[in-house]
Amino acid sequence: MKYDRDTLRRLYRRMLTIRFFEDKIGELFLGGEIPGFVHLYIGEEAIAVGVCENLTDRDYITSTHRGHGHCIAKGAQPKAMMAEIFGKKTGYCKGKGGSMHIADFSVGMLGANGVVGGGYNLAVGAALAAQMRKTGQVAVCFFGDGASNRGTFHEGLNMASAWTLPVIFVNENNQWASTTPYRTTNNIEDIADRARAYGIPGVVVDGNDVFAVLETAKAAVERARAGGGPTLIEAKTYRIKGHFVGDPEMYRTKEEVQKHFDENDPIKNFTQKVLAAKLLTQADLDAIRAEAAAEIEQAIGEARQAPYPDAAALYEDLYEEGVK
Repeated sequence: MKYDRDTLRRLYRRMLTIRFFEDKIGELFLGGEIPGFVHLYIGEEAIAVGVCENLTDRDYITSTHRGHGHCIAKGAQPKAMMAEIFGKKTGYCKGKGGSMHIADFSVGMLGANGVVGGGYNLAVGAALAAQMRKTGQVAVCFFGDGASNRGTFHEGLNMASAWTLPVIFVNENNQWASTTPYRTTNNIEDIADRARAYGIPGVVVDGNDVFAVLETAKAAVERARAGGGPTLIEAKTYRIKGHFVGDPEMYRTKEEVQKHFDENDPIKNFTQKVLAAKLLTQADLDAIRAEAAAEIEQAIGEARQAPYPDAAALYEDLYEEGVK
């Protein structure tokens, strides 16, 4: 455990912020306060936080339909995220995008994406731009096990490899593509093995261990910045909640889900390690929990009070100003 207290506090704070945000989003959706659909990131917090700890605001990420955790880990503001999910004009997309379209270019968050596998080529394009400008920036593409079977996966990895682009592909293998279990559509144990076909490193990591993810991503980011090209990281985890809030989950048992959560909760894993190593105290952890919980409650309160966008704003923001 070579991390200083500030780093440990930051990792815990971000994981908790994601957890509390998602817990509340689930409650609010079931309570009828949120329109549309929402997909929760609970149980996968260590991946986004561990990866993004190695990035700066100038680096890029692309996300998925399950993107709240990526947004928060990259530095997006929970207040603007909450307002967007509520459909309010103070949200990131002025209330017109909702959960699956949150973006914050100011911190390099290029957007969540309702298209499965939609982030590969966006991340590759951002990496190509960084390479051409010689800025030292890197791009990270988060995607699920189901999305690894889309054609854009192979297109993205092939181009990134052929042109030695500074991009890291992070597969969040949570074992479920909507209602389809991973092994019914894949005849390999590790998605990371596919990296061999493109001549790039493929690494498997415990996605429930924020320290393991952090160190694995650190090596990949350093390699990309140094001009070494892309890496495929497969973070093994498990989807604790249904595909979407309200999913009846007839395809698996509650016992299976609870077993995975009891054994692999990344936040519980973190607290056990830092307490055992005496790097943080229980009082430290309790104070951070209170801060994170208060931030989310404030975000909810402000989102409830914020106005909805005017009907006249429907056709605004469709084009960049000055572009035909």
